[in-house]
Amino acid sequence: MGKSLIQQARGKGGPTYRSKGFANAGEIKLHPEVQTKVEGTITNLIKCPGHSAPLVEVTYTDGVKSLLPAPEFIKIGDKVSTGPGSEVNIGNTLSLKDIPEGTPIFNIEMQPGDGGKVCRTGGSAAHVITKTEKSVTVLLPSKKEKTFHLNCRAQIGIIAGGGRQEKPFLKAGEKHFNRRIKNKRWPNPAAHAQNAVDHPYGNKRSSRKAKNKAVGHFAPPGRKVGKLWPKSPVGPK
Repeated sequence: MGKSLIQQARGKGGPTYRSKGFANAGEIKLHPEVQTKVEGTITNLIKCPGHSAPLVEVTYTDGVKSLLPAPEFIKIGDKVSTGPGSEVNIGNTLSLKDIPEGTPIFNIEMQPGDGGKVCRTGGSAAHVITKTEKSVTVLLPSKKEKTFHLNCRAQIGIIAGGGRQEKPFLKAGEKHFNRRIKNKRWPNPAAHAQNAVDHPYGNKRSSRKAKNKAVGHFAPPGRKVGKLWPKSPVGPK
């Protein structure tokens, strides 16, 4: 019989697992694409509970205001720019084709003009490693290499907030609210530590540990946990 797993309940949009997006400072998005260089000024530094990095509010000379992840060593009053002709300085937004190899970047666009999707966690940075006539290869913080379009944009520098993991939470309540605002499940108990109604491996007998077994490809959704249809081991006959 299938179980109502928590990972299934999260996808139904109930209030328990709904992100509190209304408490965020706003949408993080790069300045719309321009044909000429546009300068801006850092007017505010914001601590947003829904983001691991501090944010900066940038007011550009064309009247556009943007919320962006704050790079290290930035402060209120600093000047930044976007568009063709911008210098390779901290906080500036350039196309990947205009960024030299080895430069640390963050807030990278997946598609030209989407406003930035990749590498936005506090303390992280990617690096441009190779460029060709058709694409740019970037080394992500996960040490994986990803190819982007030449016209995808990114910010220069390393995102601030890198030392956040060195500070302990101290209280369970602080960890609860930190996870809750970001729509993350916490605490995350082991399968065998849950009730039998919540997980196929759950039970009330603490002496019996989880019965972690291989699951077939045609098992119902409530039973697809653990080892999902693993391949048969290959060994000597």
